[in-house]
Amino acid sequence: MGQYSFIVLLFQLILCSHRIVTDAAGGGWQLLQKSIGISSMHMQLLNNDRVVMFDRSDFGPSNLSLPPGKCLKTDCTAHSVEYNVLTNEFRPLFVQSNVWCSSGAVRPDGVLIQTGGFNDGEKKIRSFVPCNDESCDWKEIDGLGARRWYATDHILPDGRIIIIGGRRQFNYEFYPKNGAPNVYSLPFLVQTNDPRVENNLYPFVFLNVDGFLFIFANNRAILFDYVNNKVVKQYPAIPGGDPRSYPSSGSAVLLPLKNLLAPSVAAEVLVCGGAPKGAYEQAEKGVFVAALNTCARIKITDPTPTWVLETMPQPRVMGDMTLLPNGNVLLINGAGKGTAGWELGRDPVLAPVVYRPDNIPGSRFDLQNPSTIPRMYHSTAVLLRDGRVLVGGSNPHAYYNFTGVLFPTELSLEAFSPYYLDAPFANLRPTIVLPESQFTLKYKQKFRVRFSASGPVALNKVTVTMVAPSFNTHSFSMNQRLLVLASDTVTKLGNSGYEIVVNSPGSGNLAPSGYYLLFVVHQDVPSEGIWVHVQ
Repeated sequence: MGQYSFIVLLFQLILCSHRIVTDAAGGGWQLLQKSIGISSMHMQLLNNDRVVMFDRSDFGPSNLSLPPGKCLKTDCTAHSVEYNVLTNEFRPLFVQSNVWCSSGAVRPDGVLIQTGGFNDGEKKIRSFVPCNDESCDWKEIDGLGARRWYATDHILPDGRIIIIGGRRQFNYEFYPKNGAPNVYSLPFLVQTNDPRVENNLYPFVFLNVDGFLFIFANNRAILFDYVNNKVVKQYPAIPGGDPRSYPSSGSAVLLPLKNLLAPSVAAEVLVCGGAPKGAYEQAEKGVFVAALNTCARIKITDPTPTWVLETMPQPRVMGDMTLLPNGNVLLINGAGKGTAGWELGRDPVLAPVVYRPDNIPGSRFDLQNPSTIPRMYHSTAVLLRDGRVLVGGSNPHAYYNFTGVLFPTELSLEAFSPYYLDAPFANLRPTIVLPESQFTLKYKQKFRVRFSASGPVALNKVTVTMVAPSFNTHSFSMNQRLLVLASDTVTKLGNSGYEIVVNSPGSGNLAPSGYYLLFVVHQDVPSEGIWVHVQ
């Protein structure tokens, strides 16, 4: 074969596979769309396998036109899109006010509720009802009791959404409303506010197994009784005292919840990366200091909890943390120096890292194959039903600048396939046969999951997990949650068929009602998920 023919063949193979795999660790990258017309600053997967994305409406025309007859005050281009995962297609959506640096959560009925933004959007409540045609679009009303810009939303066990903080907002409120503005003071946000820099925006919020909220801001956290507006526990500061919240922009996850039938369920939080104290002021002067290279882990249900530090393979700020179906954590996107903010990040971190929480310390981090596209300020990542991670965005400067800047505005969409989708693991991957997707679950319900596999199945190495899709923006995935469901021994049904009896979660404190992705995991390799509706 001549050199030219070999190059042509290689190029065809790349086009067919759409995956770029290097000789590093595991995983591969697929370019889904060179441009969706907007930069995906905010991202949410819905239960029809479509992802709603948006950026902001006040930095000029995007590269995607709105349908005829629809225009903003400033232009007639879209600043939100709906991406169809199954067909790899997208369409423009019409968001009427500025959604920049806003927050969101999905109601128990699957409707996306999106809150706040900038200027004319700061008190807006928007809703998006999923549909399987092109009739659904944004609806919005005035309804927030306070300006919400850089706030955090979390779904509660009773189906309401709590909206916490934001710039110069040391308070919280609920949606839906009970007729009053119901804005309540939260002094913790005053106490964690660094003068001028803040470092307590987009606080990391997780529903604890006791029904209280774990709220992390800057470098420390509280356990909060939102019903009685009372702090029930104060957690120590992370060793070293460096901030981890925006604009320091570390990331955080609630680690998988396990042993759900036990009298008490343990809960742990992992916080990784960020920019050290003073990094923001230094970056504004043109000095870009190295990002933090540590993760801090704490068991929030312990009577006397303490943080334990671990060292990442590389420093990372503005990274995203995504729970994978097998309970591992993917660290992706971000920079090695600087901080969040326009033009304030340097040294893109192109290689994701998998964190294995069940491994012993010192053996938890695995480097994955790198992307070729920097994902800096305003990048996003969410888990998809097939186990891939959708990655988009990167607008590290104001406006849609594609030339004359260090990191151009990024309009592309990629999918990262973690190591478990590599070819050598294909025979381990289960396929769920029953129940069908959109299955309804009650609390404390036993149900059967049937699955098949092309290779031998280790019956004692099968688990069933349930993942809540998250609203991702600014290095934090709101409402992200993974449960390892209690289950019986796997039963063999035939040559390649198997069945496992599973227990659904016991309460809304463990799993607030709503749509989840359910996976069968065999020897660390997850099946494609199915949608289940917990209610």
